Amino acid sequence: MESTGARRRWFDLLRPPGGRDRDHDHARAHDGEAVFAALYREYHRPLLAFAVRLTFGDRQWAEDVVQETMIRAWRSVDQLDSGANSLMPWLATVARRIVIDDRRRKEARPQEAGEAPLENVPMPDEVEGLLRQVVVAEALKSLSPAHREILNETILRDRSVNDAAEKLGIPIGTVKSRVYYAVRALRLVLEERGVKA
Repeated sequence: MESTGARRRWFDLLRPPGGRDRDHDHARAHDGEAVFAALYREYHRPLLAFAVRLTFGDRQWAEDVVQETMIRAWRSVDQLDSGANSLMPWLATVARRIVIDDRRRKEARPQEAGEAPLENVPMPDEVEGLLRQVVVAEALKSLSPAHREILNETILRDRSVNDAAEKLGIPIGTVKSRVYYAVRALRLVLEERGVKA
């Protein structure tokens, strides 16, 4: 998860200086490389992981999707919310639309040799599930280590309170209170990102 300072620096790179003139266009073109570097540094890895799942492991296609997503982010910089905790939900939505558009284009032309059958295309619910997983995984990163650990043991590994207490070497009451506060913190983080818990 990026820090607030890093996010501010990133959005400072994206925001064009005041006034539209030749100097502005030159400055924006000059900053293009810095903007791409900032986008890739912050979001390339999680966005690529998401795109690889959307493309059924086709890494080349996933890389193309990530690159096109970054270009669209750069072109849409004036529409991005600089107050948002993360651009990942926006980027993931754009990537999903790019994959859908690519599939539609492939469906419109005759199938090429070696291309996967269309019945392998994920259903919209599956894609939404993947997007939700990415957002939740990113939200978990923003929790304290103790909260992440307790949610990992109790919810993700499906251990009972007693088993989690034994595994972590802490009292059962501590496990219960950590689970309560961890779920509460996760719900707040997800709401900030526009996900209704």
